[in-house]
Amino acid sequence: MAAPTTASSTVPSEVMDYERTYAETRPGSQRLYEEATGVFPSGVTHDNRYLQPFPVYCNRAAGAYKWDVDGHRYIDYLVGHGALLLGHSHPDVVRALAEQLPRGTHYGASHELEIRWGQLVQRLIPSAGRVKFVASGTEATHLAVRLARSFTGKDVIVKFEGHFHGWHDSMTAAVEPPYDVPSSSGVPSNVLATMRVLPADLERVQQALEPGDVAAVIVEPTGASWGSMPLEQSFLHGLRRLTQERGVLLIFDEVITGFRCAPGGVQGAFGITPDLTTLAKVLAGGLPGGAVTGRVDVMDILRFGDEPGWNRGGRIAHPGTFNANPLSAVAGIACLEIVAKGEVHPYVNRLAERLRAGCNAAGARYGLQGCAYGTFSMVHLTLDRTLLQAQGGPRYVKSKDGRIAKLRKAMLVQGVDLMGAGGMLSLAHTDEDVDLTIEAFANALAALDAEGVL
Repeated sequence: MAAPTTASSTVPSEVMDYERTYAETRPGSQRLYEEATGVFPSGVTHDNRYLQPFPVYCNRAAGAYKWDVDGHRYIDYLVGHGALLLGHSHPDVVRALAEQLPRGTHYGASHELEIRWGQLVQRLIPSAGRVKFVASGTEATHLAVRLARSFTGKDVIVKFEGHFHGWHDSMTAAVEPPYDVPSSSGVPSNVLATMRVLPADLERVQQALEPGDVAAVIVEPTGASWGSMPLEQSFLHGLRRLTQERGVLLIFDEVITGFRCAPGGVQGAFGITPDLTTLAKVLAGGLPGGAVTGRVDVMDILRFGDEPGWNRGGRIAHPGTFNANPLSAVAGIACLEIVAKGEVHPYVNRLAERLRAGCNAAGARYGLQGCAYGTFSMVHLTLDRTLLQAQGGPRYVKSKDGRIAKLRKAMLVQGVDLMGAGGMLSLAHTDEDVDLTIEAFANALAALDAEGVL
């Protein structure tokens, strides 16, 4: 469906004056932000929640919606930073948690639920020979890299420009342009020296593997930042071939894409089996939780053994207080049992395609052909005409475009919350939600155009 015709004269005045509207109609969020600045650096607990003059503070959520402390309802496309494939407070997940709470939140012991959860991962993810649960996506990529280095006896990890793999030391390399500057200070230079950063070019990968010192190649399989810089399937197939030929491990970072793109993640959708896979977000049904899974021979480095020198010096030690805790396990089981039925993805992917098409129709009026893009249930937005009108068609890159914060506020005042320059769909979203979002996007573009910043 195309976006409805919108001109600045037909856009509500409160949207045209979105900066003032946002600031004046959210006194509760403003008050809480002022209080938060005395508790947290810059007042936020996650970088992506930083927004000036203050972020939105929410106090409840259900289905595709969340409400802020001032009573505004939002169609939510952040969906728990990608974790809520089923939407907020899905009845099956809520029921599982309610039944588990009186039975205990943390046993400090093994339990049957962790086995059921792990078996679901093995059933769905093609690479899942063995599973090891962790508490987050960052922990998952950290452990995967350590496994690769231990298994191969080599130190170098190849990663790609713009790809995000968590915030541990190694993965601060080349997250945002300029790629020669780490995303964080405080990282030893000798750690960064173990990273070999490349553009997504198979010839460059082949050259990077020639010295024989590479333990693994790690990649977001839909492209940098869940597809903001898209990758072709042919690139992934080429990576698999090159790494297999040279005895290098291939790590798919499916923290976001795992269970979201298909029941088996990108690897299931594209028929490419990596050596190791990192998972989080959808894995735990919206609760904290992550995992590393992969080849049995690689994962066995985590096993205990009787061989002399193995348990201290051979194996990888792996504690973790909240690994596979009962609450995350029951939420994950409830979610993955629904995912396994195969009915969620055709629905959410169809909605995402409608949303991308409608936003593109709205953007075309301003010379922004191709401004909405993405794959599966993920939607990205860009306002850069230069890149969109590049020779040969749109070219998508990562950038810190200040207009995106303006776009987000112009959408927020209309009851739509996007994740930076895009968002994700859930089972709880409806066609009506998509229609309202397309209209809000068209209105927001009109407001930015009238302001002279589009």
